Amino acid sequence: MSSEIDSIFSKAHEELDRALDHLRKELTKVRTGKASTAILDGIMVNYYGAPVPVSQVANISVSDTRTINIQPWEKKMIQEIEHAIFAANLGLTPQNDGELIRISIPPLTEERRKEFVKQVKHYGEEARVSIRTSRHKVLDSIKREQ
Repeated sequence: MSSEIDSIFSKAHEELDRALDHLRKELTKVRTGKASTAILDGIMVNYYGAPVPVSQVANISVSDTRTINIQPWEKKMIQEIEHAIFAANLGLTPQNDGELIRISIPPLTEERRKEFVKQVKHYGEEARVSIRTSRHKVLDSIKREQ
């Protein structure tokens, strides 16, 4: 009986860790006004017909607090990367110089800041719901075991 409950608790612990890791991952994508390569983590680029993360087709670096540089490994990928950044609707404008894509991070406007606050609240609520669901599953499993 005790080993079954321990098993239930270990599964619940894994689910809770997954929910918190997902929340951390989503929060790193929220723009704070400083350049971060994490902003581009969710962007997928069409690479020979297959969607691929931009980090797998280019070198991404931060040159200063407000600029992200993207250097594709193949020059023909520049247009695809630019298109993917526009399509991601991050409020960023890539600048192409033929070999390198520069993204200047503009200062946050009040409107954009409020949008990010809504986004963060949504992520927090998703995490709370996930944790609450996991907790209910654990309680139901324990009741069934008794």
